[in-house]
Amino acid sequence: MKAIVFREGSRWTVEHVETPRPGPGEVRLRIVRTGVCGTDEHLLHGGFIAKFPLIPGHEMLGEVDALGEGVTSPGLGTVVTVDNTIYCGECRACIKGQALFCANFTSLGCNVPGGFAEYVVVRAAKTFPTLGLEPDVAVLAEPTACAIHGVDILGLKPASDVLVFGAGPTGLILSQLLRMAGAARVTVVAPTESKLALARNFGADHTVVIDRANPDRVLPQLRRLAPDGFDAVIEATGSTAVLEQSVGLTATGGTVLVYGLAKEDAYARLSPYEIFSRELTIKGSFAQAFTMGRAMLALRSGKIRTDGIITDVVGFDDFGRALSNLKDSSQVKTIMDPSRHTA
Repeated sequence: MKAIVFREGSRWTVEHVETPRPGPGEVRLRIVRTGVCGTDEHLLHGGFIAKFPLIPGHEMLGEVDALGEGVTSPGLGTVVTVDNTIYCGECRACIKGQALFCANFTSLGCNVPGGFAEYVVVRAAKTFPTLGLEPDVAVLAEPTACAIHGVDILGLKPASDVLVFGAGPTGLILSQLLRMAGAARVTVVAPTESKLALARNFGADHTVVIDRANPDRVLPQLRRLAPDGFDAVIEATGSTAVLEQSVGLTATGGTVLVYGLAKEDAYARLSPYEIFSRELTIKGSFAQAFTMGRAMLALRSGKIRTDGIITDVVGFDDFGRALSNLKDSSQVKTIMDPSRHTA
């Protein structure tokens, strides 16, 4: 089969590799769509939990193509999304009920083969039938599940005033979930007007354009919106400069959620005294855990809208464009379709 393979030295190639066979309790999927995520770029450069050589792609949608021993469901031909996380269930973290921090944590597309391929093998129990949900909606299930986990971690109080930095795919999904979780007002900040237009279309109360080169210029406008600060500020860009801003924009007693993935060697300058004296809470959201079912329900219900989020579709031969799109402010989300020929 064809697959995208990441290798040491930030190299990637399209290769012919052996088609996998499902083992006991597993199914093989013919990939229909796989979302391209900023995490994929981190993995390409050896970040996060990458292990090379790697077939990346963790946002998978596929059709069941073969069944492993003992599998009766999902049946052949069923279109499913995938919870790409696997936990051992036996390490100290798992036993404590903290499976996301499993000592043997496995993530399809991050440290074992994923969905930038024609086929992938997954655990049958980790699949979720789409039940007729449109493919371009269903493929956003994994980022929606991650966003739900982030909102769970945040623990928002009803009628909160929330600020979201970032209008990428997860920022746009997060802003909608926050309203479902009890936010009375959601303000979204991003550098691209076209993405902010999507945020407004999805229900954001206020949107503010930020200058990447001079992010501090936005501070007076945000302070006018919330003179006493926002109850919760979500950093969904991975920018340390934005994280530094977030603390000062958070109301006394409020919470900063670090959602965006920064480089492992990146550091932000925060004032311990400010955190101490204003009783601020800083939380992190690592990945999705046990939220894929809720994500599918949210997408099927139509409460989370996705129209306009997918802005490009690529095949194997133009995968380089997918990586370039991650740096293109006019692009929101790129999807890989293995059946697609070079554009």
